[in-house]
Amino acid sequence: MTDFCRYQFPTQILFGAGAAAQTGEELNGLGVTSALIVTDKGVRGAGLVDPVIEALSSAGIAHAIYDGVAGNPVESNIDDGIAAYRDCGGAAIVAIGGGSAMDVAKLVALRVNHHRPMAQYDDAKGGDAFVTEAVPPIVALPTTAGTGSEVGRSGVVTLDGQKTVIFSPKLLPTLAILDPALTVTMPAHITAATGYDALTHNVEALVARGDHPLCDAIARGGIELVARSLVKSVQEPENIEARGDMMKAAMMGAIAFQKGLGACHSLAHPLSSHCGLHHGLANALCLPEVARFNLEEDSTRAGYAELARLFTGNADADAAVAVLAELRAALPLPSGLEAAGVRLGEHPDLADAAYADSCHVNNPRSCSRDDMARLYEACR
Repeated sequence: MTDFCRYQFPTQILFGAGAAAQTGEELNGLGVTSALIVTDKGVRGAGLVDPVIEALSSAGIAHAIYDGVAGNPVESNIDDGIAAYRDCGGAAIVAIGGGSAMDVAKLVALRVNHHRPMAQYDDAKGGDAFVTEAVPPIVALPTTAGTGSEVGRSGVVTLDGQKTVIFSPKLLPTLAILDPALTVTMPAHITAATGYDALTHNVEALVARGDHPLCDAIARGGIELVARSLVKSVQEPENIEARGDMMKAAMMGAIAFQKGLGACHSLAHPLSSHCGLHHGLANALCLPEVARFNLEEDSTRAGYAELARLFTGNADADAAVAVLAELRAALPLPSGLEAAGVRLGEHPDLADAAYADSCHVNNPRSCSRDDMARLYEACR
């Protein structure tokens, strides 16, 4: 265990290459004797579940696997997951994968003792008030470095075509195991998209409305790690130090955005739910233009100057848009929505959906529905 680092903030975090092999021992320490593994077929097919299965078996922990998680989870994933949990008599839930696997794991955990229609738990409608009962232990092993959901207290599911956030401190994983070795087989474009997602969380948190010096400091640290290691992790996929930096940046972004997110996420959510875009890619396609929009609000200039400084050494707020665009261009990502296959004319309701999304409430510059439409056009 001397090769691993342990943090608590407030989720207990075990970090280090090879840490996945400690999963069984860690669950024994929690008093757990059985578990449901929640993952997707791609992660399972890549062999990333195997070291966890071996660790659970070695520790004498009975387990079953639900691998039906979709890229953008829908309610049937939750229904199927809770059925699998009950069939196996699971005592804990082990999420292995990206943000989607962790979303489903959290909402399956919610479903164990909460039985209202899922839409009633929508955080935007005060649904957190209904999250009153205990949930089983959740252990999260990310295989991407983007969402930071392993230290987050929300799950996201698409209900009736709308990305819905279900939020409660009860959904915080009990333990996050961050093993950079689990990320080295990510394809370059997924490394890039998830890494840009981590950057977006940190940037939007840094410039979000409100005073939160703790989140601001963490966001700055996350941006610094992205500046140092995102391109390197794409170009040198087996570089464990760079992969570790990106896992830390993702974790830090999820902690930082307790302060709030912004218009980029409101634009990105419909691009996933309506157009099927990967969430991180959607953020990458929108963040530079959102920065350009926000820079007309004087209160944002210090945050964007800090972004530019962390990437270039020069604290020039006006350079932030170019910094973000140039980073995207240095990665294997499309240059705009059309290059990503999105034809805005085929989705006339995107601006309405973006305006209905609650993330932009914390954006430093107020957004109208027409602003959302203009931002989509700028991202074309």
